[in-house]
Amino acid sequence: MLERLPFHRFKEFNLLDDADRQAVFALGEAPVDLPRHAVLRRESEPPRHIYILLSGWVGSSVLLPGGERQIVKFHLPGDLLGTPSMCLAQAADTLTALTAVTISRVPVAAFGALFASSPRFAASMFLSVQRERVALMDRLAAIGRTSALARVAALLLDIDDRLRVAGIADGEGFELPVTQEQIGDYLGLTAVHVNRVFRQMVEGELIARDRQRIVLLDASRLRSMSARQQRVMSRDSSWLSGEHAA
Repeated sequence: MLERLPFHRFKEFNLLDDADRQAVFALGEAPVDLPRHAVLRRESEPPRHIYILLSGWVGSSVLLPGGERQIVKFHLPGDLLGTPSMCLAQAADTLTALTAVTISRVPVAAFGALFASSPRFAASMFLSVQRERVALMDRLAAIGRTSALARVAALLLDIDDRLRVAGIADGEGFELPVTQEQIGDYLGLTAVHVNRVFRQMVEGELIARDRQRIVLLDASRLRSMSARQQRVMSRDSSWLSGEHAA
């Protein structure tokens, strides 16, 4: 079913063998195309499925006490959506298509069965969750202690890195199909402030913009001003054998 799956999220830690990969391919239901603004799952609904994002962008948002929505994650192709809510009786967030998307639903029971049958898949998912925790720590530090320019720079670098790993970025830039209001919501900035930062980046020859297309003209300068940590994923799987256990 999932031959179109961007497989990078399952192989980034070098743990899965061919049998594991085939089991992952068999996980999901038939891919479904959904339009922009479609809601995959609402906050407080029972989390009966997770979702594999095959194409397009999805936003994860939470409802605040005043009735506003806060975007907490931009999901890109290859991401697994909805896994944080597997530990809850009700989903913690709403998943909304920010563009036209293609998804495959995976019943949580099928996901759990693969954990039971493939310890290496379970270990891969465990490490992927830790990777997300590190990314969250970096983002919280950036929002709390860095300038608007640094936050936007970090976001652009993060998206570029993730799209490159997925084999989607072509080295000549990428599409940024979200509004400045959505970016501001995600980064804790106003849309006006985001617009001002983009103009500053263009004038400083850090990026080039053509409608939704972004080209990083000087990635090294962007990294310097973003204070974004350069994290290197470990591909050493020897710990799984337990040979070094005390």
